[in-house]
Amino acid sequence: MFAFSAALFPVIIIVALGRFIAWRGVIAPDGWRAIERISYFLLFPALIIRVLAKAPFESAPWALAGTLIAAQCILGLTGLLRPSMRKRPNPATGSIIQSNVRWNTFVALSIAGSLYGVEGLALVAIAAAAMIPTANILSVLALTRFANNVNGTTPNVIRDLSKNPLIIACVIGGFLNVTGFAPTGVADKTLEIMGQSVIALGLLTAGAGVDLSALRRAGPRTLFWSVARLLSLPLLVLSIGLALSVTPMHLAIGVIAASTPTATNCYILARQLGGDAPLSANLIAVQTVLAAITMPAVYALMLWVSAT
Repeated sequence: MFAFSAALFPVIIIVALGRFIAWRGVIAPDGWRAIERISYFLLFPALIIRVLAKAPFESAPWALAGTLIAAQCILGLTGLLRPSMRKRPNPATGSIIQSNVRWNTFVALSIAGSLYGVEGLALVAIAAAAMIPTANILSVLALTRFANNVNGTTPNVIRDLSKNPLIIACVIGGFLNVTGFAPTGVADKTLEIMGQSVIALGLLTAGAGVDLSALRRAGPRTLFWSVARLLSLPLLVLSIGLALSVTPMHLAIGVIAASTPTATNCYILARQLGGDAPLSANLIAVQTVLAAITMPAVYALMLWVSAT
């Protein structure tokens, strides 16, 4: 547990630093959006390609991918079945479901890299390849299904996923790994330099995207669904992973990924597709703060269960 806390504290510090920089106005909002775009379209794909191409997988991580997808689908669809959810305003339902299935990739990358090195980074990339398409599909379906008024054109999820730079990077990295053409020399060093910066930039932008005023607006509903998301998704991953006999390291990565707070882009998508954008902002802020408590607790539970 000390190792996990030592990996988590730098994440908290960098996220807080991003919030402080944004609060002081050192970087304008347009500057943060530019950083997000270059990280998403260039630096993060470079990291994924390199770590997947060179990853020494002891076993194929299909069980990990299946576990994560199953947990997302169960938690997302459970919201539709609860009577209390059907009584809520429709836009809120879509925003809650989106919050339940999204995760913060950069937090998972930082912790997994600190604890498990290159293979940990590679497994988070595999988790991203599994969870990002699932989260996008479930989020768009939920938000558009429960929106009162949808402004603009409904996204074509399949087309957007086929052009997603992270998915493309996973395909390229996996292909290079399987064929034995991992990058070397100048190509490898170039990808390494590009990838070294993305985790810090991702955590800074995550902090900058947190609306602290949302903490003052948050009520019992936000607190309930924040705690439910932070505990239910990793516990589902733990339960399903144990049932499928996922290897201990793969299970640890799955629990780490699932226990991160929801993604900061929830607010943008909720606003675009007619969800409850203020509720999404509240959920992001509350989960980002509470995750500092729930992530170590869930990880400790996983270690205890795995040891028994």
